[in-house]
Amino acid sequence: MKEIVHKKLNELQATAICGNDISSSCLYVSALTILYAGQYAWISLLIVAVVLFLFRKIYAEVVGAIPLNGGAYNVLLNTSTKRLASLAATLTVLSYMATAVISASEGMHYLHGIFEGLNVTIATVVVLILFTGLAILGIGESAFVAVIIFMTHIGTLALLVLASAWFILTHGLDTFHINWQTPISSGSIQTALFLGFSAAMLGISGFESSANFVEEQEHGVFPKTLRNMWGIVSFFNPVIAILLISVIPLTEVGENKESLLAHLGETTGGSWLAWLISIDAVMVLCGAVLTSFVGVSGLLNRMTLDRILPNYFLKQNKRGSHYRIVLSFLILCISVLFATSGHLESLAGVYTFSFLAVMALFGIGNLLLKYKRRKLPRPERARGIAVVIAVVSVIAAFLETCFSTSIRFIPFCNI
Repeated sequence: MKEIVHKKLNELQATAICGNDISSSCLYVSALTILYAGQYAWISLLIVAVVLFLFRKIYAEVVGAIPLNGGAYNVLLNTSTKRLASLAATLTVLSYMATAVISASEGMHYLHGIFEGLNVTIATVVVLILFTGLAILGIGESAFVAVIIFMTHIGTLALLVLASAWFILTHGLDTFHINWQTPISSGSIQTALFLGFSAAMLGISGFESSANFVEEQEHGVFPKTLRNMWGIVSFFNPVIAILLISVIPLTEVGENKESLLAHLGETTGGSWLAWLISIDAVMVLCGAVLTSFVGVSGLLNRMTLDRILPNYFLKQNKRGSHYRIVLSFLILCISVLFATSGHLESLAGVYTFSFLAVMALFGIGNLLLKYKRRKLPRPERARGIAVVIAVVSVIAAFLETCFSTSIRFIPFCNI
């Protein structure tokens, strides 16, 4: 049988596919962090940027040494047991499933705000089916759509930042001064920063996705996707948080938490900007659905090649897509949607648990790689102390989130 060969993804295409997921966090994470850290939210977001910078090296070292799809599953399979690797893979699939369902649902909730007659549940199913079809068409078609969504989203965020900055220049910093002097509800600055950090860690979902389809990327593209994703969230999230506390009174954050960035846009630019942000939210949340389909396809294909899953899933169509994996994932997503009757609060808890656990396991896999496969050549090396700090930071956020029901069951894309 003739081997199916498809074109590899360039830097922009690969960044767009995984970047739509992580950049969608800009819609909610700054607002979510303000609810817990108040006027110090931007500092918590900068701390997350530092932790994510450490993970850049961690991911670059592992994938540089073992350049195969699979992410955390791949590194643990090569450094520990198949059982632990399968656990990481299961958690990754759960994370992708929760991301796909919640992103599609919340995107349709945004659309319902524009078209009030829309049935959210049916529209969510339609979105999942549409992006299933796109994933089956192939990685090239998926990348084309992802790039359009990604560039539109970055442009919209840049426009919001400019409009807000102009508003501050023309209206002054009175709101910022009032917010800065507001008493901290959590009792101390240290507690506020930690709670804010734990909440802000939910905003880096998607960073792990690039490692799950690295074989579809051109040589040398993978570390660039890590750099680009880190740059996006490290700039926009803290900046948007500062703009929010400079324009919106903290007392209004909770009242407008369902669409805080749209509220910021209406305050600084008018109704047209609020409408644009809402449309952008629909698009980029749908882009996060596409990220889930591409990521899970790469992961499950790798597991099938490793004989953990049946060879049934290796079947490809003429475009090189593993359509049986994609269709199986669609069935899983729709089943979960109807099993929860569209009430996704508990599914957000699954997302939180699985995503942070996968990040921690990847860091642990890096440490095992250093110990067990130290002679394996790799283009980059993360310092051991940096890996430990990154893993401990994720575990701390994981534990705080698990014990805090107020964060644990937040629909994470609903702000």
